[in-house]
Amino acid sequence: MKLAFATAALLLAGSAIADTPYVPADTPQGSGPYPAVMLQEPGLPTHTVYRPAKLDAPGMGKLPIIAWGNGACVNVGNRFRPFLSEIASHGYIAIAVGPIGPPQAETVASSSMVRGKPSAVSSAGKRTASSPKLDYIPSDTAASQLTDAIDWAIAENKRPGSPYFGKLDTAKIAVMGQSCGGLQASAAARDPRVSVLGIWNSGLFDNAQHIKDIADADVSKAALPSLHVASIYITGDPAHDQAYKNAESDFAVVSGPSVRAWRENTPHAGTYREPNGGAFGPVAVAFLDWHLKGEQKAARMFTGPDCTLCKQPEWHVRTKNVD
Repeated sequence: MKLAFATAALLLAGSAIADTPYVPADTPQGSGPYPAVMLQEPGLPTHTVYRPAKLDAPGMGKLPIIAWGNGACVNVGNRFRPFLSEIASHGYIAIAVGPIGPPQAETVASSSMVRGKPSAVSSAGKRTASSPKLDYIPSDTAASQLTDAIDWAIAENKRPGSPYFGKLDTAKIAVMGQSCGGLQASAAARDPRVSVLGIWNSGLFDNAQHIKDIADADVSKAALPSLHVASIYITGDPAHDQAYKNAESDFAVVSGPSVRAWRENTPHAGTYREPNGGAFGPVAVAFLDWHLKGEQKAARMFTGPDCTLCKQPEWHVRTKNVD
Protein backbone atom coordinates (compact mmCIF):
# COMPACT_ATOMS: atom_id res chain seq x y z
CA MET A 1 0.00 0.00 0.00
CA LYS A 2 2.82 2.42 0.84
CA LEU A 3 4.50 1.79 -2.53
CA ALA A 4 1.25 2.31 -4.40
CA PHE A 5 0.66 5.56 -2.54
CA ALA A 6 4.17 6.78 -3.29
CA THR A 7 3.76 5.90 -6.96
CA ALA A 8 0.54 7.86 -7.13
CA ALA A 9 2.29 10.83 -5.57
CA LEU A 10 5.00 10.70 -8.23
CA LEU A 11 2.48 10.52 -11.03
CA LEU A 12 0.46 13.44 -9.72
CA ALA A 13 3.42 15.78 -9.28
CA GLY A 14 2.29 19.29 -10.12
CA SER A 15 -1.35 18.82 -9.16
CA ALA A 16 -1.66 21.84 -6.88
CA ILE A 17 -0.38 24.59 -9.17
CA ALA A 18 -2.87 27.10 -10.53
CA ASP A 19 -3.10 27.81 -14.24
CA THR A 20 -0.98 30.67 -15.61
CA PRO A 21 -1.03 32.48 -18.99
CA TYR A 22 0.92 30.93 -21.86
CA VAL A 23 3.99 32.69 -23.32
CA PRO A 24 5.38 31.81 -26.80
CA ALA A 25 8.52 29.66 -26.81
CA ASP A 26 10.72 32.34 -28.39
CA THR A 27 9.78 34.96 -25.79
CA PRO A 28 12.75 35.36 -23.43
CA GLN A 29 11.89 34.65 -19.80
CA GLY A 30 13.53 34.64 -16.39
CA SER A 31 14.67 37.29 -13.93
CA GLY A 32 18.38 36.80 -14.60
CA PRO A 33 20.64 39.05 -16.70
CA TYR A 34 20.34 36.73 -19.74
CA PRO A 35 16.61 36.10 -20.43
CA ALA A 36 16.16 32.60 -21.77
CA VAL A 37 14.27 31.01 -24.64
CA MET A 38 12.96 27.48 -25.02
CA LEU A 39 13.68 25.51 -28.18
CA GLN A 40 14.03 22.07 -29.65
CA GLU A 41 17.38 21.53 -31.32
CA PRO A 42 17.48 19.45 -34.55
CA GLY A 43 20.27 17.29 -33.18
CA LEU A 44 18.33 16.50 -30.00
CA PRO A 45 14.63 16.18 -30.89
CA THR A 46 14.01 14.00 -27.83
CA HIS A 47 14.71 16.87 -25.42
CA THR A 48 13.92 20.54 -24.81
CA VAL A 49 16.67 23.14 -24.46
CA TYR A 50 16.56 26.31 -22.33
CA ARG A 51 19.35 28.80 -22.85
CA PRO A 52 19.99 32.54 -22.96
CA ALA A 53 18.42 34.13 -26.02
CA LYS A 54 21.74 35.86 -26.79
CA LEU A 55 24.63 33.43 -26.58
CA ASP A 56 27.10 36.26 -27.16
CA ALA A 57 25.79 38.50 -24.36
CA PRO A 58 28.57 40.57 -22.77
CA GLY A 59 29.93 39.12 -19.54
CA MET A 60 28.00 35.87 -19.78
CA GLY A 61 30.93 33.49 -20.00
CA LYS A 62 30.65 29.79 -20.74
CA LEU A 63 27.39 28.11 -19.76
CA PRO A 64 27.42 25.22 -17.25
CA ILE A 65 25.22 22.28 -18.27
CA ILE A 66 22.07 21.18 -16.43
CA ALA A 67 20.25 17.94 -17.34
CA TRP A 68 16.69 17.80 -15.98
CA GLY A 69 14.31 14.90 -15.31
CA ASN A 70 10.59 15.66 -15.15
CA GLY A 71 8.20 14.87 -12.35
CA ALA A 72 5.65 12.12 -12.98
CA CYS A 73 8.11 10.60 -15.49
CA VAL A 74 6.41 12.61 -18.26
CA ASN A 75 8.21 12.86 -21.59
CA VAL A 76 7.27 16.52 -22.05
CA GLY A 77 10.14 19.00 -22.02
CA ASN A 78 8.16 22.17 -21.36
CA ARG A 79 6.45 20.83 -18.23
CA PHE A 80 8.83 22.78 -15.92
CA ARG A 81 9.39 25.75 -18.21
CA PRO A 82 9.15 28.70 -15.74
CA PHE A 83 11.63 27.05 -13.36
CA LEU A 84 14.10 25.99 -16.05
CA SER A 85 13.84 29.32 -17.87
CA GLU A 86 14.73 31.08 -14.63
CA ILE A 87 17.83 28.93 -14.19
CA ALA A 88 18.93 29.44 -17.81
CA SER A 89 18.46 33.21 -17.52
CA HIS A 90 21.32 33.28 -15.01
CA GLY A 91 23.80 31.89 -17.53
CA TYR A 92 23.13 28.16 -17.88
CA ILE A 93 21.96 25.73 -20.52
CA ALA A 94 19.25 23.49 -19.09
CA ILE A 95 18.20 20.43 -21.07
CA ALA A 96 14.93 18.78 -20.08
CA VAL A 97 13.89 15.26 -20.94
CA GLY A 98 11.18 15.15 -23.61
CA PRO A 99 10.25 17.23 -26.65
CA ILE A 100 8.18 20.39 -26.36
CA GLY A 101 4.58 19.45 -25.67
CA PRO A 102 1.35 21.43 -25.95
CA PRO A 103 1.13 24.86 -24.28
CA GLN A 104 -1.11 23.51 -21.54
CA ALA A 105 1.77 21.35 -20.33
CA GLU A 106 3.20 24.52 -18.80
CA THR A 107 0.02 25.61 -17.08
CA VAL A 108 -2.42 22.80 -16.28
CA ALA A 109 -2.47 21.46 -12.77
CA SER A 110 -2.23 17.70 -13.26
CA SER A 111 0.63 15.92 -14.99
CA SER A 112 -1.74 13.10 -15.91
CA MET A 113 -3.37 15.47 -18.43
CA VAL A 114 -0.14 16.11 -20.35
CA ARG A 115 1.81 12.86 -20.32
CA GLY A 116 2.83 12.98 -23.98
CA LYS A 117 4.20 10.03 -25.93
CA PRO A 118 6.60 7.73 -24.06
CA SER A 119 10.26 7.92 -25.02
CA ALA A 120 11.39 5.06 -27.23
CA VAL A 121 14.13 4.23 -24.70
CA SER A 122 11.78 4.07 -21.70
CA SER A 123 10.17 0.97 -20.26
CA ALA A 124 6.75 2.25 -21.34
CA GLY A 125 8.02 3.06 -24.83
CA LYS A 126 9.40 -0.46 -25.28
CA ARG A 127 6.10 -2.16 -24.46
CA THR A 128 4.01 -3.77 -27.20
CA ALA A 129 0.49 -5.10 -27.42
CA SER A 130 1.78 -8.52 -26.43
CA SER A 131 3.70 -7.30 -23.36
CA PRO A 132 2.50 -8.80 -20.08
CA LYS A 133 0.30 -6.74 -17.79
CA LEU A 134 2.04 -4.96 -14.92
CA ASP A 135 0.86 -4.07 -11.43
CA TYR A 136 2.52 -0.64 -11.71
CA ILE A 137 2.65 2.18 -14.28
CA PRO A 138 5.95 1.96 -16.23
CA SER A 139 7.95 5.12 -16.77
CA ASP A 140 7.53 7.20 -19.94
CA THR A 141 11.14 8.37 -19.55
CA ALA A 142 14.47 6.85 -18.50
CA ALA A 143 17.47 7.95 -16.49
CA SER A 144 19.61 7.38 -19.59
CA GLN A 145 17.95 10.43 -21.18
CA LEU A 146 19.78 12.68 -18.73
CA THR A 147 23.06 11.16 -19.88
CA ASP A 148 21.94 11.66 -23.49
CA ALA A 149 21.49 15.37 -22.76
CA ILE A 150 25.02 15.62 -21.36
CA ASP A 151 26.50 13.74 -24.31
CA TRP A 152 24.76 16.04 -26.79
CA ALA A 153 25.86 19.23 -25.03
CA ILE A 154 29.51 18.14 -24.89
CA ALA A 155 29.43 17.16 -28.56
CA GLU A 156 27.85 20.49 -29.55
CA ASN A 157 30.50 22.40 -27.66
CA LYS A 158 33.13 20.70 -29.84
CA ARG A 159 31.27 20.87 -33.16
CA PRO A 160 32.33 23.69 -35.52
CA GLY A 161 29.26 25.47 -36.82
CA SER A 162 27.20 24.69 -33.73
CA PRO A 163 25.64 27.72 -32.01
CA TYR A 164 27.16 26.27 -28.81
CA PHE A 165 30.67 25.81 -30.21
CA GLY A 166 33.07 26.77 -27.42
CA LYS A 167 30.26 28.36 -25.40
CA LEU A 168 29.54 25.59 -22.86
CA ASP A 169 31.50 24.75 -19.72
CA THR A 170 31.74 20.98 -20.08
CA ALA A 171 33.62 20.67 -16.77
CA LYS A 172 30.60 22.03 -14.87
CA ILE A 173 27.63 19.66 -15.11
CA ALA A 174 24.59 19.10 -12.87
CA VAL A 175 21.79 16.55 -13.01
CA MET A 176 18.52 17.50 -11.35
CA GLY A 177 14.93 16.35 -11.31
CA GLN A 178 11.59 16.58 -9.57
CA SER A 179 9.74 13.62 -8.05
CA CYS A 180 10.25 10.75 -10.54
CA GLY A 181 12.92 12.87 -12.21
CA GLY A 182 14.78 13.03 -8.92
CA LEU A 183 15.08 9.25 -8.90
CA GLN A 184 16.49 9.44 -12.42
CA ALA A 185 18.90 12.22 -11.46
CA SER A 186 20.21 10.12 -8.56
CA ALA A 187 21.04 7.37 -11.05
CA ALA A 188 22.62 9.77 -13.56
CA ALA A 189 24.75 11.39 -10.84
CA ARG A 190 27.07 8.37 -10.89
CA ASP A 191 28.43 9.67 -14.21
CA PRO A 192 31.95 10.94 -13.40
CA ARG A 193 31.32 14.07 -15.47
CA VAL A 194 28.63 15.19 -13.01
CA SER A 195 29.60 17.36 -10.02
CA VAL A 196 26.19 18.55 -8.77
CA LEU A 197 22.98 16.69 -7.92
CA GLY A 198 19.66 18.47 -7.40
CA ILE A 199 16.77 16.51 -5.86
CA TRP A 200 13.45 18.34 -5.84
CA ASN A 201 10.42 16.90 -4.02
CA SER A 202 12.00 13.49 -4.28
CA GLY A 203 14.21 10.88 -2.65
CA LEU A 204 14.99 7.23 -3.16
CA PHE A 205 12.77 4.40 -1.99
CA ASP A 206 14.30 1.60 0.05
CA ASN A 207 13.15 -0.85 -2.61
CA ALA A 208 15.58 -0.54 -5.55
CA GLN A 209 13.38 -2.67 -7.81
CA HIS A 210 10.49 -0.25 -7.26
CA ILE A 211 12.72 2.61 -8.40
CA LYS A 212 13.62 0.64 -11.52
CA ASP A 213 9.99 -0.23 -12.20
CA ILE A 214 8.44 3.22 -11.93
CA ALA A 215 11.34 5.49 -12.98
CA ASP A 216 13.50 3.36 -15.28
CA ALA A 217 16.42 4.26 -13.03
CA ASP A 218 18.93 1.69 -11.83
CA VAL A 219 19.97 3.07 -8.45
CA SER A 220 19.64 2.26 -4.76
CA LYS A 221 20.13 4.03 -1.45
CA ALA A 222 23.24 1.92 -0.93
CA ALA A 223 24.89 3.87 -3.76
CA LEU A 224 24.43 7.30 -2.19
CA PRO A 225 27.43 7.28 0.19
CA SER A 226 29.73 6.69 -2.79
CA LEU A 227 28.46 9.80 -4.60
CA HIS A 228 30.95 12.58 -4.01
CA VAL A 229 28.96 15.31 -5.74
CA ALA A 230 27.54 18.43 -4.14
CA SER A 231 23.83 17.85 -3.54
CA ILE A 232 20.71 19.70 -2.57
CA TYR A 233 17.45 18.15 -1.36
CA ILE A 234 14.40 20.43 -1.49
CA THR A 235 10.86 19.46 -0.49
CA GLY A 236 7.66 20.84 0.90
CA ASP A 237 6.73 20.31 4.54
CA PRO A 238 6.15 16.87 6.07
CA ALA A 239 2.38 17.33 6.15
CA HIS A 240 2.04 18.20 2.45
CA ASP A 241 4.90 16.51 0.59
CA GLN A 242 5.05 12.72 0.34
CA ALA A 243 8.74 12.92 -0.60
CA TYR A 244 9.77 14.60 2.66
CA LYS A 245 10.81 11.38 4.44
CA ASN A 246 12.70 10.01 1.44
CA ALA A 247 14.65 13.26 1.07
CA GLU A 248 15.48 13.19 4.78
CA SER A 249 16.84 9.65 4.63
CA ASP A 250 18.87 10.36 1.47
CA PHE A 251 20.40 13.50 2.97
CA ALA A 252 21.44 11.49 6.02
CA VAL A 253 23.73 9.22 3.98
CA VAL A 254 25.12 11.35 1.12
CA SER A 255 28.80 12.06 1.57
CA GLY A 256 29.50 15.25 -0.40
CA PRO A 257 28.75 18.86 0.55
CA SER A 258 24.98 18.93 0.88
CA VAL A 259 22.02 21.17 1.64
CA ARG A 260 18.67 19.98 2.93
CA ALA A 261 15.84 22.52 2.96
CA TRP A 262 12.09 22.33 3.16
CA ARG A 263 9.40 24.97 2.91
CA GLU A 264 6.27 25.21 5.01
CA ASN A 265 2.81 24.98 3.42
CA THR A 266 4.34 23.70 0.20
CA PRO A 267 3.00 20.55 -1.50
CA HIS A 268 4.75 17.87 -3.51
CA ALA A 269 4.03 19.99 -6.58
CA GLY A 270 6.43 22.69 -5.43
CA THR A 271 6.38 26.13 -7.06
CA TYR A 272 7.81 25.28 -10.50
CA ARG A 273 4.99 26.70 -12.62
CA GLU A 274 4.78 29.97 -10.76
CA PRO A 275 6.47 32.98 -12.41
CA ASN A 276 10.23 32.39 -12.54
CA GLY A 277 9.79 29.10 -10.72
CA GLY A 278 8.34 30.71 -7.60
CA ALA A 279 10.15 30.29 -4.28
CA PHE A 280 12.19 27.36 -5.61
CA GLY A 281 13.72 29.38 -8.48
CA PRO A 282 16.23 31.51 -6.55
CA VAL A 283 17.20 28.53 -4.38
CA ALA A 284 18.16 26.52 -7.46
CA VAL A 285 20.10 29.40 -8.99
CA ALA A 286 22.03 30.12 -5.80
CA PHE A 287 23.06 26.49 -5.30
CA LEU A 288 24.18 26.17 -8.92
CA ASP A 289 26.03 29.50 -8.80
CA TRP A 290 27.80 28.32 -5.65
CA HIS A 291 28.90 24.91 -6.89
CA LEU A 292 29.18 25.38 -10.67
CA LYS A 293 30.41 28.98 -10.80
CA GLY A 294 32.24 29.21 -7.48
CA GLU A 295 30.30 32.28 -6.35
CA GLN A 296 30.73 32.53 -2.58
CA LYS A 297 28.08 35.23 -2.37
CA ALA A 298 25.58 32.61 -3.57
CA ALA A 299 26.75 30.23 -0.81
CA ARG A 300 25.50 32.71 1.78
CA MET A 301 21.93 31.78 0.90
CA PHE A 302 22.58 28.50 2.74
CA THR A 303 25.57 28.95 5.07
CA GLY A 304 27.10 31.22 7.67
CA PRO A 305 25.65 33.69 10.18
CA ASP A 306 24.03 35.66 7.37
CA CYS A 307 22.33 32.62 5.77
CA THR A 308 19.55 34.38 3.89
CA LEU A 309 17.32 31.35 3.37
CA CYS A 310 17.57 30.52 7.09
CA LYS A 311 16.14 33.94 7.91
CA GLN A 312 12.99 33.30 5.89
CA PRO A 313 10.50 31.93 8.43
CA GLU A 314 8.88 29.48 6.02
CA TRP A 315 12.18 27.77 5.20
CA HIS A 316 14.06 25.20 7.30
CA VAL A 317 17.71 24.66 6.30
CA ARG A 318 20.48 22.22 7.26
CA THR A 319 23.89 21.58 5.72
CA LYS A 320 26.55 18.88 6.01
CA ASN A 321 30.15 18.54 4.87
CA VAL A 322 30.21 22.26 4.06
CA ASP A 323 33.26 24.28 5.16
